[in-house]
Amino acid sequence: MGEFQHLPVMGREVVDLLLPTPTGLLVDCTVGGGGHAGLLLDARPDWTYLAIDRDADALAAARSRLARFGDRVEFVHTEFGRLTEAVGRRGDIVGMLIDLGVSSPQLDRPERGFSYRFDAPLDMRMDARQELTAAVVVNEYGEDELAALIATNGEERFARRVAREIVRSRPLVTTRELVDAIARAIPAPARRKGGHPAKRTFQAIRMEVNRELPNLAEALDESVHLVGPGGRILVLSYHSLEDRIVKERFASWAGVGRDTERAPAKLPVEPTAPEPLVRLLTRKPLRPRPVEVAQNPRAESARLRAVERVRAAGS
Repeated sequence: MGEFQHLPVMGREVVDLLLPTPTGLLVDCTVGGGGHAGLLLDARPDWTYLAIDRDADALAAARSRLARFGDRVEFVHTEFGRLTEAVGRRGDIVGMLIDLGVSSPQLDRPERGFSYRFDAPLDMRMDARQELTAAVVVNEYGEDELAALIATNGEERFARRVAREIVRSRPLVTTRELVDAIARAIPAPARRKGGHPAKRTFQAIRMEVNRELPNLAEALDESVHLVGPGGRILVLSYHSLEDRIVKERFASWAGVGRDTERAPAKLPVEPTAPEPLVRLLTRKPLRPRPVEVAQNPRAESARLRAVERVRAAGS
């Protein structure tokens, strides 16, 4: 299968944003192969690290990659939607990183069923312990339910046609069969532009299988109460649905309007709530540098947002 590698997206920016935090514990909600973790642990010897991931292969790779840091690192096999449970009684959390989306090793391993480029079983589970698979979604969801999730999660304009063709073509067993059904549903002119015709539908099904948006919302709602004053929360998202959730949560916590990004860049962001939980560190999301995109094209869609926890009034 090859080694589970993790090329950290916007690694320099992540380190720079977390460097000003106090001594304490960093929580990596999606450690992957440990790329960001290695950079951060090298940057500050006074930090310890809690590495969380729902993918057992990723955790095994991270254990190997981060072995040189010894007992500075702990590992937890769970989804980040259960953040409070994963953190437990560990205190002094000074930073939290959530790197969203599917990793390159998951996409590049045909047997995982994430990619439309390979013929494989319809799986797409990040955590092999769970029961829901892509095969269940594709073969058991009703047409209306499929159309809704493909339209919402995949932002696919031909969602209804794709859902109808999937239902008509059942049973579907492999990713290639699913790709063929999607291709039959999308008009020829649309198939010739805008990337692979199955990309949006595969994204939608993967997000449904792994509860990606609900997990993100749950993790964010817990994170702001786990990080101490002066601590920072960073989120790397890769499409507009994720980024919208992050943007709205951060604006709400900071007590500012959702149109903060439209304000003149040189003016301060004034909170409208009397006791904001955070201050915004990124009014607009940071984007990867061109040199990084040239080296890692999958980084192109990344958006990095960050906030800093403020001390509660009266504390």
